[in-house]
Amino acid sequence: MRRALTWLIALPVILVGSQAAHGLAYWWAYPQSNLRAAVLARSGHGYLAWAPVAVGLLVAIELVALTVDVVDRVRHRPARQLPAWAFLIVPAVFFTLQEHLERLLQLGVFPWWTAEQPSFWRGLVLQVPLGLVAYAIARLLSRAASAVADAVVARRSRTAPRRPAPARLAPPLLSLPRLAPLAAAAAGRAPPAFARL
Repeated sequence: MRRALTWLIALPVILVGSQAAHGLAYWWAYPQSNLRAAVLARSGHGYLAWAPVAVGLLVAIELVALTVDVVDRVRHRPARQLPAWAFLIVPAVFFTLQEHLERLLQLGVFPWWTAEQPSFWRGLVLQVPLGLVAYAIARLLSRAASAVADAVVARRSRTAPRRPAPARLAPPLLSLPRLAPLAAAAAGRAPPAFARL
């Protein structure tokens, strides 16, 4: 399997896990809903209204990637697994960039104080367990693709028509052993060196 396809299967799962940790971090830092809504509005989270569209797009990408993965496995192309560290590092980096970009786009200045926000460290902490959950889900999806490919291959082998052996057009040449050197006088009466069966 191509490495890009491996990342294409893993990234939607990683992004959904990271966004779940993002939402849980704000819920954990600001348990009162009205306070949480005010903080989200001030910190540039207006784009969250588009979250259902983004999730739908990620699901579509995941389905296409899994379909290509199944086709690759049916064609006996080797499968590659994404290393487990990617599910811990990529969500943390993505979350950090996301938190800074949200405030940068909202305020127009680099928000160096973002790391001091109560939701920031909670979000980073939550990236670890949700990254592990994303890894488990990606492994399950990979195993499901493998099972589907195995089923397709097994079905093809059962339903493949058996072709009869091709008819031989000409009999093969048979190589006969050469006569011994002592029989050189009688070599003219010997059988030919090649005979057709």
